[in-house]
Amino acid sequence: MTAVKLTERQAFTVSTSVAEHAGHASAWPRDAQFGTATAGKIGMWIFLLSDALSFAGLLIAYGVLRGGAAEWRHPGEPSLGVNFTAGLTFLLICSSVTMVLAFAAATEGKRRQAAVWLALTALGGALFLTGQFQEYFGIWHPGLTEEGLVFGQSAYASTFYVITSFHGAHVFAGTVYILATLVQWLRGRATAAHVELLGLFWHFVDLVWILVFTFVYLIP
Repeated sequence: MTAVKLTERQAFTVSTSVAEHAGHASAWPRDAQFGTATAGKIGMWIFLLSDALSFAGLLIAYGVLRGGAAEWRHPGEPSLGVNFTAGLTFLLICSSVTMVLAFAAATEGKRRQAAVWLALTALGGALFLTGQFQEYFGIWHPGLTEEGLVFGQSAYASTFYVITSFHGAHVFAGTVYILATLVQWLRGRATAAHVELLGLFWHFVDLVWILVFTFVYLIP
């Protein structure tokens, strides 16, 4: 009985130690395929690869519909505001830079700087979503829906709203993810490894938007 209890205590100690150091690559034994990557990083990469297939499917469907349409944009439907969306694209790219700086500060143990960069990254995401809402519905001037681009009336309108809103959902989720990580960081419960995982997701969202912007907005 004593031996059994001792074994249980040892198992609890080991599991606690793993939980405390799960964010550090040095705590994981080297694997032939994944090296010393943590389970969180492996899981994030698997998720991002599967999510990339979702965006690929949407963009392929967009290309098929557009290639097979005799007339892509119907008369009366507005063109997309490339200049305004280019500004949003630049904003999202800047948020990727602040995320890099947040991870660098977290790695160096500069907790206050890391918190500031994380907050600026979340601000960039919130501003992007505000711009997208303006583009759809209008805030300071009429949006596309008021100008005649209505979901369901054409493949041009439907593919635009489906693809860009699907990406917008990712930006919203990423912004919430950043804020949640920031709160945990300020409480001392998040590590640089958590910021690294957050950065992987955010950079993926930014990279996908560049593809969406190119296919949906820039190709005439």
